[in-house]
Amino acid sequence: MNPSPEKVRYSDAELQEFKQLILEKIEVAKQNYDQLVGTMQKDESAPGIKTLEDGAATMSKEQASENAERQRAFIKKLQGALVRIEQGTYGVCRVTGKLIPKGRLLAVPHTTLSVEGKEIEAQQKQKTIKRRR
Repeated sequence: MNPSPEKVRYSDAELQEFKQLILEKIEVAKQNYDQLVGTMQKDESAPGIKTLEDGAATMSKEQASENAERQRAFIKKLQGALVRIEQGTYGVCRVTGKLIPKGRLLAVPHTTLSVEGKEIEAQQKQKTIKRRR
């Protein structure tokens, strides 16, 4: 009795599950992004101790800007995952060519690397760094 061949791609039904999860994450990320952009655009013109308030407002806006940029990048990665679903390459590790475990994709739906692929990539980076020294 031969063992079943290793699965090379997710079924259309599984891809639709991932697509739904990703669409939900995009919606939440867009709401967070819009909220952060709104925070950055608030007019802090209330009278008071201006120097302290201005400093705090500037720091708050800078933090909101950084967080908004992270949300924008996250949305872009999720949209890339949707493209991979449409192309039929979603869930395949770009380093090993093996299927990324479903649990990892549920936790990090935009990933393009399995844990094994991530480890291989890290080892290659270490070798490159050592060669440069």
